[in-house]
Amino acid sequence: MHHQQTNNESPTGRVKRVARMALEATADELLHAQAHVFHHALAHVGSMGLKCAIQLGIPDAIHAQGRPLTITELASFLPVAPTKSPALRRLMRMLAHTGFFSVEKDPNGSDEHAYSLTPNSKILLKDSPTSLASCVLFCLDSTVLAPFHFLAPWLQADQPHIPFEMSYGKPVFEMTGDDPAFNRLFNEAMASDSCLAMKSVVARCKDAFQGVSSLVDVGGGDGTSARAIAEAFPSIKRIIVYDLPHVIATVPKSPRVEAIAGNMFEHIPPAQAAFLKLILHDWTDEQCVKILKLCKEAIPEREDGGKVLILDIVMNASSENSATMTEMQLFWDIQMLCIAAGKERQEHEWRKIFFEAGFTNYKISSLGTRSLIEVFP
Repeated sequence: MHHQQTNNESPTGRVKRVARMALEATADELLHAQAHVFHHALAHVGSMGLKCAIQLGIPDAIHAQGRPLTITELASFLPVAPTKSPALRRLMRMLAHTGFFSVEKDPNGSDEHAYSLTPNSKILLKDSPTSLASCVLFCLDSTVLAPFHFLAPWLQADQPHIPFEMSYGKPVFEMTGDDPAFNRLFNEAMASDSCLAMKSVVARCKDAFQGVSSLVDVGGGDGTSARAIAEAFPSIKRIIVYDLPHVIATVPKSPRVEAIAGNMFEHIPPAQAAFLKLILHDWTDEQCVKILKLCKEAIPEREDGGKVLILDIVMNASSENSATMTEMQLFWDIQMLCIAAGKERQEHEWRKIFFEAGFTNYKISSLGTRSLIEVFP
């Protein structure tokens, strides 16, 4: 609406007109603020809709047919009750809007919309080597979500137990040892993440592994990262997967990959290089320094090729990161605060723990939301 001042407008009229314009602007701001608040308050709806799509196997059903599917067709390939087709249509409408599926006219000529995969749903295919389906299911598991209800009480309480411990009475890595189902969910998520992450590392950071003859994967889980390194770098003759006993029990046999059980806070097997993928963000600075000191003891001096390779988040490491990537880093930071007492670090925070652990130099190579950090003794 446009307001024009007339030549005979009185001072009182002008004040009223300006006040009316301010009120209209405020009302517009309030509407935008309302949408912003509810966008975040209802963010779990999109997340749980994504989880539902994975549980039902929607991406896999579309992929298996090799063509766009209508709701009628999709329902026939899914374990969905016939009476729930209208609800499935509403779910797909939301997931298409959030970028997980694209919508087009039915190629067969019906009046229904047909849905096809996008790059965002292709990395959710369960049989894909780069699938993140297990990661999503872990992040949205009730065991992982429950501690967030304790975030406000934790901030108000002057006590050391993090929200996860307030929720379950034990740390997350004690829970993985005590609960086989949760341990399996965690290991599957870490393996799923490793498949995708290591493709980027191998493709873009080959130089970091050149000249390395032996490597210990500290906290290496089921050995997914170690096997990817073994396949990509035949010159690395010995690769050790090092983790807790209940984790090492899940490591399959693989050429040049050896599984050793132990505690990274007590000892790390010697190798020319130590590799830590998403390990240090789980721990406090003091705990990270302890782990890094043991890594330094396990590797030779720099002139003999000794180094520590860290695949983790470096906050704001690249100016090319999109708003979505930056937001994801911030979300991971609060996830670590609630679940594992760790944090995502900026470069100066990484530098501090490297130097406290006795290292002299480092090099950061950005990989989107994460970075590969080479740390030298």
